[in-house]
Amino acid sequence: METSIGLLPGQGSFRAGAVDVLLADGVARAELATVDEVVRETLALHLLKSTTGTDRLGEDELYATEPDLAQVAGFATSVALAALLRSRGASVSVFAGHSLGEISALVCAGALSTEDGAWVLAQRIAVLREVDTSGGGMLALSCERDRVQRILELLPTRDVVVAVDNGRRQTVVSGPADSLRRVERIGSALGVPVAALRAPHPFHHVLLEPARVAFAEALRGIRTSIPHTPVFSPILGRYYRPREDLSESLPAHLVHPVSFGPTVDRAHRDGTRVWVELGAGRTLTTLVRSAHPADTVLTPLHGGPDNLTRTVEFLTTTPPVPTLATRVPPAHSAAVGTDGATTADLFPTTLPAPFPRPASGPAKALSAPVTRPAAIDVAGAPLAPATVPARADAVRAAHQTTDTVGASAPHAPAALPHPAPTAEDVESRIRRMYATALEYPEEVFESAAELEADLGVDSVKQTELMNRLGQEFGLGPRPDRARVGDYRTFGQVVAFVREALSR
Repeated sequence: METSIGLLPGQGSFRAGAVDVLLADGVARAELATVDEVVRETLALHLLKSTTGTDRLGEDELYATEPDLAQVAGFATSVALAALLRSRGASVSVFAGHSLGEISALVCAGALSTEDGAWVLAQRIAVLREVDTSGGGMLALSCERDRVQRILELLPTRDVVVAVDNGRRQTVVSGPADSLRRVERIGSALGVPVAALRAPHPFHHVLLEPARVAFAEALRGIRTSIPHTPVFSPILGRYYRPREDLSESLPAHLVHPVSFGPTVDRAHRDGTRVWVELGAGRTLTTLVRSAHPADTVLTPLHGGPDNLTRTVEFLTTTPPVPTLATRVPPAHSAAVGTDGATTADLFPTTLPAPFPRPASGPAKALSAPVTRPAAIDVAGAPLAPATVPARADAVRAAHQTTDTVGASAPHAPAALPHPAPTAEDVESRIRRMYATALEYPEEVFESAAELEADLGVDSVKQTELMNRLGQEFGLGPRPDRARVGDYRTFGQVVAFVREALSR
């Protein structure tokens, strides 16, 4: 028996064509129809009409013109896929959602009905439509959280925060548009890949505090049912409890950060080796694979129709462990499942501290709250390898460009601290980079391993990797006399970098 986690993606998870695939299955089609009916009645959105058939919107067009519908489509894809798998006898040990995906996870686990979950999502969208006027957004940086924090310290203001810790290879920040542009310029100057997310709001930021208050009011009194499968929250840092008061926990999502990478690492230490992406792509399982390349990842809606069949076969022949946390000390709080077993929290039950709140007036009330359908029963990130060390001149250049915009006082630039790496650290970082780029387990990169003969890495790919090493360790351009063919083994590559660093 293996512990498996079903991962529910959030913002930006919709992919064109995914709904069409699910419509071919009767169970999934019924789930999609339920979501479609709720959002038509509450938000005047047309899920099936806009995402299926010959008149459907393209993926880019949907995100650009109907970002709220894109959120609904991602949610509907997840709950329909989970229902399809469940109808075929496939199950997982635990569900874990990523940001918005936590609502999907509660539905997949039976803590909310599909109708209730769609209504909760509709309330969230309606509140944000009316209350959030910040114009803020989100950026993904391809580096670890600590480095992002050092970048943020270079800003003249402190209004950009780490919103999502996706692990060692990606961190997402949230904040006002002007400040995000500064972050993008500084990141580019330092060689850190930065990408704007297709997020209509600055999620996981105190800018959404007024929306949090309004969302809490809209959800007052709604609680979960007892789930058939535990649901872990990377935002709350614990499992959802039976009869959880969602008017407290779900609105907190808007202003508290997501600790997805640490959640994955802790679950891996506790024995999880199987991860299932319950969405249209492979965003979350790619994050998992980058941290734990030897783990099994299943992407039923990505990579062709055979992947759905293979996922069902794997999950039906590998019974899931009933709970993720059987090895957690009993001092942590516990929730009682349907079978009477306790599910201990993986993390302390205290909510992470919110970001400092700016002075502001009371939360704005909705002028036209969404009407809840009477039938509802309330009881019921291409990841890049690690990047360039900071250079003082690059930081100064970025500040010369950015600090003149909206800065109230001069801000002295400073280089990011970057201690000299040890020989062991150099080898470990190179091994991790090659394993991520080539999708091999780290253990295959032994000193004597021939890159082309043993691992099939052709000269073009070797050249690309050597260029990445130059960026990773700040080596500058590769000397003209240096030929890729001179570094046939992994050990020779490591020796080249160590020698270059010693000069």
